[in-house]
Amino acid sequence: MSNEPFFRRDGDHYIPTPAGRGPWNPNSLHGRVIIGLLGQVLEERHGDPAFIPARLTVDMYRLPGFEPVEVTTRMVREGGRIRVADAEFISGGVSMARATCQFLRRGDVPPGQVWRPQPWDVPAPQEIEPDERSGMSGMWAMRNISGGFGLAEQRRTWMSEVREIVDGSPLTPFQRVAVAADFVSPIAHVGDQGLGYINSDVTLYLHRLPAAEWIGFETTYHGADEGVAVGEARLYDERGPIGIASCVALSQKRPPPPPPRKD
Repeated sequence: MSNEPFFRRDGDHYIPTPAGRGPWNPNSLHGRVIIGLLGQVLEERHGDPAFIPARLTVDMYRLPGFEPVEVTTRMVREGGRIRVADAEFISGGVSMARATCQFLRRGDVPPGQVWRPQPWDVPAPQEIEPDERSGMSGMWAMRNISGGFGLAEQRRTWMSEVREIVDGSPLTPFQRVAVAADFVSPIAHVGDQGLGYINSDVTLYLHRLPAAEWIGFETTYHGADEGVAVGEARLYDERGPIGIASCVALSQKRPPPPPPRKD
């Protein structure tokens, strides 16, 4: 990848780059780069080829700026079939987010038939015209399938990461889907008046890792009351389903519109 990464290593710290700027505050990081870094460090320190990172949950309770980041981890349980590890995202010496990853040992699928959703029959990403306006000006690549921002309808889209999370560390399949998972919030919560929610967490569930670079999203749930929203999307690669992503979000206050001009 030739695009600027989200972080550069400096000893035990990660230095954010402008590529990780978020949409809510120009002086803060995007939630997806927080999730991506936590997922990458958890996989690097505690992952094992014999295990699938089946669940990643990230709580984001503060908006980090561009100060140096430290990620601390600890193994909560290291069993023969289930392993659980925690990580903390510390920016400028202050805790900003935390994550838990559950690793499950690979094995055989039990015999028998179980209900599944209908196959995801959509055009491949290579068959869809690129939309240069999407992906926050090139933070990621996108191929929209149906629905769209500004429309109150179910959305389906492909997205692909275009840069490394940390400079010099090529994306693994798990890191690729982890950094994409934050998109569940805008795809589930956007409406005909725009996006009025900022998510405070993301949970990613995987029954297998993606086989290629494109991750498909299909919204399956949005519900909101009293300023709190829950959203969910099914996740796919070009071979079929790989899992789901879900999030909770808070209504986000917007600055009042400017007064009308008096000519």
